[in-house]
Amino acid sequence: MELINKLVQQYAELHTSSEDPLLREVSIFTNTQHADPQMLSGHLQGKVLEMISYMLRPRRILEIGTFTGYSALCLAKGLTTDGLLHTIDIREADVQLAKSYFEKSENSHKIISHCGNAISVIETLDEEWDLVFIDADKPAYIDYFNLVFPRLRKNGIILADNVFFHGQVLDNPVSGKSAKGIDAFNKFVNDRNDIEKVMLTIRDGLYLIRKL
Repeated sequence: MELINKLVQQYAELHTSSEDPLLREVSIFTNTQHADPQMLSGHLQGKVLEMISYMLRPRRILEIGTFTGYSALCLAKGLTTDGLLHTIDIREADVQLAKSYFEKSENSHKIISHCGNAISVIETLDEEWDLVFIDADKPAYIDYFNLVFPRLRKNGIILADNVFFHGQVLDNPVSGKSAKGIDAFNKFVNDRNDIEKVMLTIRDGLYLIRKL
């Protein structure tokens, strides 16, 4: 399903600040060489992530799902001087590829890359999170939320990606493991009264969640 009109997408990107050279490099490689280029956050959403990070000025960011490193590079831009971003992915090849880009970034000293099961890795991190970006295996979104929420500071932000899951959450009934996982997560978030939330109609859907 085409969720966003291509002409609208092009117009929005035309009127958005351009990618820096490193992000452009990641984008070109991912779209031409990677087997799953659709997983890339991309220019427009990447700039949204960057803007949110600059607005929050977070000291600690957690990213669940590194992929090729585009979103981490965007999020790291808004970190405080002593800030750190922890990013986790289970795929060794993607972790190594992302690291190669992190090393070229002016924020390389602020990005800590982990390879492994996200739940296991998160349990080892003794941090209070200001900003969390969830963009990994969809059936585990609720588990990730429950794991990070107690360590998210008051007014801290959770961003959850792919909350439309290619439009499949609109099916009746919803089918497929990932779409069902996302639909369950969306309902789980919507039913909570200890957060404020807004679902953004950008790319494949981005849930913006604030802890009360």
